Amino acid sequence: MEVTDIGNKEEGKVWHRKPAPGKSVLVTVVRTAQQAKTVRFLHVAFDTTGDSFLAGDHHGNIYVFDISRNRFRLVQKTGQACTALAFSLRRTTEFLVALADYTIKCFDKDTKQLVSWMRGHEGAVSSISVHSSGRYAITTSMDTAQLWDLDTFQRKRKLNIRQSVGIQRVFFLPLSNTILSCFSDDSIFAWESDTLFCKYQLPVPDCGPKISYKAFAVTRDGKSLAAGGRSNLLHLWCLDSKQLIRVIQMPTQVRTVRQLEFLPDSFDGGASQTLGVLSQDGVLRFINIHTCKLLFHMGSHEDAITTVTVSPNGRHVVAIMDNGSINVYSVQSLTQELNKPPSSQVAVVSGGGADQDLSNLKVQVRSEVVQRPAKSSGRRTHVKTLRPPVGSTAEDKENELPAGLNKKRLVSMLKAFGEYPAKYRMFVWRSLLCLPENHAAYSSLTDKGLHSAYLALHEKYPIKSHKLQRGLQRVLSALAHWAAIFGEVEYLPLVAFPFVKLFQNNPMLCFEVVATVIVNWGQHWFEYFPNPPLNILSMAENVLAHHDKELLQHLVDCGITSQLYVWPLLETLFSEVLTRDEWLRLFDNIFSNHPSFLLMACVAYVTCCREPLLLCSQKQDFEYFFHHRNNLDLGAMIKEAYRLMGGTPADIHPRNMLSDLTPLTNGQYPVFNHYPEFIIEYQSREREKIRLQEVEYLRERQEVSALHTDFVRRQAEEEAYYAQQELLQKAEEQRRNILAQEEEKLTQQRAKLAAMKRELKVKELQLLDATKRRFLKHQQDLRASQVQRLDQEISRKMDLRERETAAAVQNLEVRQMELEAQRRRLEQHMFKEQERMGREVEGEVEMRMRRAEKEEESYTELLHCTETNMEALEESMAEACQLGLESRWQREVAERLQQVDAEQERKREKLAELHRQTLAEEERLTDTMRDVAGRKWDEVMSSRAQLQQQQPPSSADTGPPQRPSANMVCLNSRSPSESTSTNFSLDRGRAQLDSGERQLLKEIRELRQKLAVRAREGSAASSQSVHTLSSVSQGPPTALCRHSVTET
Repeated sequence: MEVTDIGNKEEGKVWHRKPAPGKSVLVTVVRTAQQAKTVRFLHVAFDTTGDSFLAGDHHGNIYVFDISRNRFRLVQKTGQACTALAFSLRRTTEFLVALADYTIKCFDKDTKQLVSWMRGHEGAVSSISVHSSGRYAITTSMDTAQLWDLDTFQRKRKLNIRQSVGIQRVFFLPLSNTILSCFSDDSIFAWESDTLFCKYQLPVPDCGPKISYKAFAVTRDGKSLAAGGRSNLLHLWCLDSKQLIRVIQMPTQVRTVRQLEFLPDSFDGGASQTLGVLSQDGVLRFINIHTCKLLFHMGSHEDAITTVTVSPNGRHVVAIMDNGSINVYSVQSLTQELNKPPSSQVAVVSGGGADQDLSNLKVQVRSEVVQRPAKSSGRRTHVKTLRPPVGSTAEDKENELPAGLNKKRLVSMLKAFGEYPAKYRMFVWRSLLCLPENHAAYSSLTDKGLHSAYLALHEKYPIKSHKLQRGLQRVLSALAHWAAIFGEVEYLPLVAFPFVKLFQNNPMLCFEVVATVIVNWGQHWFEYFPNPPLNILSMAENVLAHHDKELLQHLVDCGITSQLYVWPLLETLFSEVLTRDEWLRLFDNIFSNHPSFLLMACVAYVTCCREPLLLCSQKQDFEYFFHHRNNLDLGAMIKEAYRLMGGTPADIHPRNMLSDLTPLTNGQYPVFNHYPEFIIEYQSREREKIRLQEVEYLRERQEVSALHTDFVRRQAEEEAYYAQQELLQKAEEQRRNILAQEEEKLTQQRAKLAAMKRELKVKELQLLDATKRRFLKHQQDLRASQVQRLDQEISRKMDLRERETAAAVQNLEVRQMELEAQRRRLEQHMFKEQERMGREVEGEVEMRMRRAEKEEESYTELLHCTETNMEALEESMAEACQLGLESRWQREVAERLQQVDAEQERKREKLAELHRQTLAEEERLTDTMRDVAGRKWDEVMSSRAQLQQQQPPSSADTGPPQRPSANMVCLNSRSPSESTSTNFSLDRGRAQLDSGERQLLKEIRELRQKLAVRAREGSAASSQSVHTLSSVSQGPPTALCRHSVTET
């Protein structure tokens, strides 16, 4: 078997050497962190192919192990332990992981990214079930089950139940839309996943022992359901008929079923026949549910299995071992070791009704494992059967222990080796104490919750480990609920703590061990409650007096009683004075002997330490000695205890006062009432009274504290108010003084300001006068420059208008030339078309004339060749030919006329379009010329109006009105140089533009008339040609040909 330590690697090989064929365990995977600490794996889950699986460890690391490729890879670090794992069936790269903080996260194993985060549970998620389609998933905790949509990662439904009825498991059935829910009261319901309608409830047998279902398994076809729990019985249902078809009894070694898994086969059609049963001893047994035969098993007592997962293809089984490692098993190698099955033995189930008896369904599993085939040498093999001797004594029966152990042999082995093997110590203790393992009774005690006496246990006994603290609190609460006195015993945590630390993974066994120790080794401890057990202490003192009078006398002289040197050892069960290994060795001997051995061990501890005790004289020294570890040979102490057991006289021997070992009863725990009940009841009443008084005191104290706080707050507010008022008065006086001073300063400043204002007013008047004169002069200069600029602008605009008019005239001329050229092109095109049409008609006429001449010649020849009796026939044939020719000519002429009409229509449309475009261009040009002339005229008139408005104010500012000077030029007046060519009038230019515009419009109208006349002439010519063609078509063929030739 190869062991692979992945350590802190993020990827690598699963095994470095290929496993040999036939090897059942392919590889063992472990993970060691720093300081060689082993990190436990918690959960595993296969994908749909069965070739790779997920594994989550205690540190929150999620690994993917690919068995087919021999690779592993770290895909996620969650930082906290996982409670469940599952692959998402629809998206093969995604997986779901439930964490310790009650949340479910979805990760992608390829990208290592968080896909979604689902919250809603208030407890740890124990299982995740994914629908076969991959669309939905169900997560289950102790108090609720929730249905999730894996496409949106939103919660669809939530199953809430009463607190008294817990949920064991909720999961999808394979290949269906049915949800199966199993509760702690052994009820099983089936629901429709879409509507959540209850389809049916499986019948649970009323007779027989209660199983308390904990484990469930369904075949791949979803037709069979197996369930098991706190018993060695398995129930097998047929989900089609909704009936319990079989009860399978496992071997006696199986007391509790932890997990069930069907082993799929490639050829069974989904109806698996092999069922794996994981029991409390860590052994996974595979049985055939039809023959009820034990096929093979995995694991052992030394190498126990905690949880197991079977691949969907049935090739591999992955198990998490008790030491936290992962074992990968090959199913093929395990099944190859099996011998061929014997002849078929059919277990007949009698009675097929619904009210059948449970005993008729029960089938016992034969515990003989099928062995490997042995090589026979041809001789007959004789089988020897070991039988117990006939005369077995009563002493041998008393020495017989559960699980096939013998107490006498165990004691002899203990005396030989001094202790039991550490690997089997817990198993031996459970056998020696005959623990009943009453799961139901213990559950009823734990369901009551924490006892009020131990709610504040962490304050009195602080423990670093929270898990250990909670375990101790649960065990003590269960003891207190079992017997009322255990809620009053102050030293009970000291008694139970070493066992809690030892059995911290199994609280029920811890409770039963502590209860057995109290019932047997704590006999008569509570008769003098609340005082120490004086009768037990006197027994130990009598034994010490008999065996070591000198030491007892020294203790008496120092005033040390048995309450100081025996009771500290008893109330702590030596846990304060011994190490862990020494304590385990001592209790190996205590549990293997009479309950009086505990008192002998106390006396032996005192006598073995007699030398340092004789040196002590102070009470504090003795107290320190019996509450701390000392240098002591434990082997010598145990030998001394055995010597005291054998050498103590019978009259003072504790054996006579203490009874033999009495195990706890099966089913229910015995009633414990060996204590003064009135004292316990009185203390309970007093404690309840004190608790109520304390609650009342705390309430009153809280009220007083609230009143005191209110009083202090009000007092502080009042003091702050008066202090604030004093500050306000002082501030008011200061501000009044400041205001008086400011008013005096303000009066002085106002006088100075008035004087300054007068001076500034005088200066301002002087500056205004100077500014006014300067402004008037500036206005005159500005007006003169504006007049000059206007003259320049007018002259520039007149030049621009003349240039624009000339350009417009040129454009019109160019446009007229273009229109003339276009008209000529159209005329040429029309002439060409008429010439082409004439040639075509001429050619057609010539061709038809030739054809007619040929026909006439042939006809003349026929006339000469025919006889006189055929004249009538020839005339009819001539008439038929003539009619045929006339009809064909008429059709051809009609088609030609239609073509000519269409061509003329297209030409008329083209001419009309050109005419419309010409009219549009003329209108646009006319509008443009009008707009330009209007704008120019508006500018000239606005400039003239501005000059006329500005001229009178300027003359009024300078003085009386004067006559315009010689250099002031009016636009409408004649200038001195009127005879020159540079000066002109705007009215004359306007007249010239109007006349030019009228001349241009006249030319355009003439051009339009010419185009219309030419269009009419062209249409008349075309109609004449059409008329000629129609007249030709109406005459005989010969005449038509001649007329065409004459026309041509």
